[in-house]
Amino acid sequence: MQARLCPHNLDANRMDSRPVRAWRAWLARALGLGLLVFVAACAKDYPQTTLAPASDITRMIDSLFRTTFWWAAAVFVLVEGALVYALWRFRAKPNDPKPEQSHGNTTIEIAWTVIPAIILVFIAIPTVRTIFKTSLPAPNPEVEVEVIGHQWWWEYRYPKLGVVTANELVVPQGKMVGLRMWSADVLHSFWSPQLASKRDVFPIFSKTKFKKVNPLWFTADTVGDYTGQCAELCGIQHARMGLRVIVKSQADFDQWVVASRVGSPLVNGAKVDPGLDSAWKTDTIHTKGQAAFLAGGCISCHAMVGTPLAGALKLRGPNLSHLGARTTIGANMYENTPTNLARWLRDPQGMKQGSHMILPRPLTETEITALVAYLRMHK
Repeated sequence: MQARLCPHNLDANRMDSRPVRAWRAWLARALGLGLLVFVAACAKDYPQTTLAPASDITRMIDSLFRTTFWWAAAVFVLVEGALVYALWRFRAKPNDPKPEQSHGNTTIEIAWTVIPAIILVFIAIPTVRTIFKTSLPAPNPEVEVEVIGHQWWWEYRYPKLGVVTANELVVPQGKMVGLRMWSADVLHSFWSPQLASKRDVFPIFSKTKFKKVNPLWFTADTVGDYTGQCAELCGIQHARMGLRVIVKSQADFDQWVVASRVGSPLVNGAKVDPGLDSAWKTDTIHTKGQAAFLAGGCISCHAMVGTPLAGALKLRGPNLSHLGARTTIGANMYENTPTNLARWLRDPQGMKQGSHMILPRPLTETEITALVAYLRMHK
């Protein structure tokens, strides 16, 4: 005779197996998530990573981040570990009696108030110290730079060195650089993740008393190129308002300063040496390019060495006097190559939609060829 199974027993067995299946499913998801986190941690560092500090100020910020992270990790492990243990150790079983009810425990409540408060104090002390130290102006900067944000590019002026440039901030290795930053139009935010903390750049309005100039400082550790960008929504091309910080050895930086002072608005009214000026006038590339620069309307927005407005500081576009020495164009968007420069001159709106560079008329291919050679020859 075959034994007959009671339907009630089958239902009970099914109900007993449900928690096991649910637990296994939860464990599988947790392991999968942990694997994803592990794989993500193995990814390479991207150019704008904050996890590879390359200056004194970013090391301070990184140290604060790691301190906060490990405190938070310890709290997470302890709290979640206790929670998981309680769920597993005291999980309900069929036919269990109703547990004894309790209403408050003064000792436990004091403990879970005092312990988190102590942890917050240990986090707050280095946080406040770092905030105050990084917010102060540079104590004794060896290189001073004025940073002016524009839609959508960056202007850099070195008042003591007599240099004006755009988008690529050049600094010497191992020397403290002090920045004084403001905006010519709307709110921007200067951010070079590996070298400098994020700092808002406020517009200065001559008709009001609001003249907020934000300081920032850093000392770069290693020679190299470091990217960054505007980190405050500032208009249609905010995402493409990039910047580049180029750290050079002291010798290379000194050579760059000497070359960049030629025709600078901050040096002798942008006048160049008479011998150099005479040489340019006999250079076909220079003469043809300068003629195209003037005829094409470029001079209305850009200062350029050797032109009537070479000494202007308040034109709409960036100073182009030494564009040939820059590695990128379009605020770190494109590599500075003859092809990209020609494309930009041919169709600036196609290269950077919303750009304020509006050509008064389309340039001819002959003018574009002359301008590319002219702009790239001046380094």
